[in-house]
Amino acid sequence: MEIGIYSFGERTREAGSGRLLSPEERLRNLLEEIELADQVGLDVFGVGEHHRPDYVVSSPAVVLAAAAARTRRIRLTSAVTVLSSDDPVRVFQDFATLDLLSGGRAEIMAGRGSFTESFPLFGYDLSDYEALFEEKLALLLALREEERVTWSGRHRSALEDQPVYPRPVQQPIPVWLAVGGTPRSVVRAATLGLPLALAIIGGAPARFRPLVELYRDAVGRAGGDPAAARLSINGHGFLADDAGAAREAAWPPYLETMGRIGRERGWPPPTRARFDAECEPGGALVVGSPEQVVEKLLHQHELFGYSRYLLQLTVGTMPHAQVLRAIELLGTEVAPVIRRATATRGG
Repeated sequence: MEIGIYSFGERTREAGSGRLLSPEERLRNLLEEIELADQVGLDVFGVGEHHRPDYVVSSPAVVLAAAAARTRRIRLTSAVTVLSSDDPVRVFQDFATLDLLSGGRAEIMAGRGSFTESFPLFGYDLSDYEALFEEKLALLLALREEERVTWSGRHRSALEDQPVYPRPVQQPIPVWLAVGGTPRSVVRAATLGLPLALAIIGGAPARFRPLVELYRDAVGRAGGDPAAARLSINGHGFLADDAGAAREAAWPPYLETMGRIGRERGWPPPTRARFDAECEPGGALVVGSPEQVVEKLLHQHELFGYSRYLLQLTVGTMPHAQVLRAIELLGTEVAPVIRRATATRGG
């Protein structure tokens, strides 16, 4: 069982003070968060890719390479790499380099992303959205399997017995497929033999159980062992020493960020009543005291039998000291309990 954190390196006005951190300060804080996560025994830290003014990370591998020099044990992953608008050769080289720098701790979480700014930025047509991802994922998987690659497709120049270097420590370097709830994507991960990262950021987690069952069924149909299939649940949350403090800290940045994204996409605005309902045991938000977070994560383990849980602590920018305390609580008071409890369940 692995417990970890992911961050998008958000840069919004800080909850409480209203201060807008400089990109330099936000990145310094992010590296301190990763370093502390390593020190308190968390297993994974993920960094997402965005190309917007409200996020400071456009190249996860660069940030993770800086983190590799400051950490010893924690696994370092993208969350996600927007593969559709990137070059799989470069992605492989970047993460192979990260793997070498970190002593074999790098992972790639490949996905299509939740925003589309990278498509025009890098010269891709959104009408090719699905085809780009399928083709580039196939090339990425070929690159990690063979040192010399012969490949051709519609959206990138062909490779003819082309050697690709450097090679990573891990053979093969782990590639997870990140999905937001599309059955076709779930089946794709199973068919390709890839571990699945499922984002649950709203609504009752129980409604995602059929997708997990579909994934494991598809793993079996593809000739794999459903019991050995790796599943990560990725969600939003926050911890504080008591439940009330956690909710009061998490609500303002949640309101600002989800409200702003909702306005872009035509969603209804968040309400405090809905936020509080999502924090209850049957909701998606993992917000509360360490004891409440343990209860919620164990409930989701009963639902899904996940092998990894990644928590996005900073949906919007929060006071750095509060974030560090949340990481400390997750690593010292939550993760050990989850590991013991799931070990007795065979999880």
